[in-house]
Amino acid sequence: MSYEQFVEVLKDEVQISALAFMAVMYAIKIAQLLKRKPIVDRTPKRGDPDAGMRYSLMLVAMPWEMQSYQTQPLRYVEFALFHLGVASAILATFLIPYVPRAMLLPVIKVPCLILTAAGSVCGVLRFLRRIRSSAMRAFSSVDDYFTIVLLDAYLLSAFLAIPHSTTTHWTVVLFFLMTTFFLIYVPFSKISHYLLWPFARYYIGKHFGKRGVYPKHPGTIRAIGG
Repeated sequence: MSYEQFVEVLKDEVQISALAFMAVMYAIKIAQLLKRKPIVDRTPKRGDPDAGMRYSLMLVAMPWEMQSYQTQPLRYVEFALFHLGVASAILATFLIPYVPRAMLLPVIKVPCLILTAAGSVCGVLRFLRRIRSSAMRAFSSVDDYFTIVLLDAYLLSAFLAIPHSTTTHWTVVLFFLMTTFFLIYVPFSKISHYLLWPFARYYIGKHFGKRGVYPKHPGTIRAIGG
């Protein structure tokens, strides 16, 4: 197998196999979650569980409703840029092998470069804050540190690979090697929190909605379709 053939297999068959593995692992996790019987709240109903559920699920898009971001609004900007950077890197893993011409369009290429670069910088800031804060160090595990370093390296590899997306440059190889590793590693790491997040927000919102705690401001839910 030539070097060029290796790169093509890495971008296609290897990635698809790793993606299939991740999908199977996620299907098992979801099946396990759905088997668990939800806790029944027998307290008297004092609010609207459905409104609380909607509020809880939409909270991530409403930083003005969260005290931590009210006092430190730049933290939300950092949070958004970091996750948009990850989304851009993931998008690149599909566009580079399957729609290579798309990555040559400035309207796609430039935002992906900006977001992966910004996401990488935000990842460094998040890592530094974690190691500098005694409170965060107290509840951080090895996986927490490893995951954020790995994500930051992944974002950097995407930033380096995007300008060479239609070639077999070493940065493209590095990017897809990291992509393959991520697809296999993610189901066993804290990165898979996004899989558990909807379940957690659903039950939290429903519980506190019933108790009349959520939503904090009823007008908020009406504004988002409640």
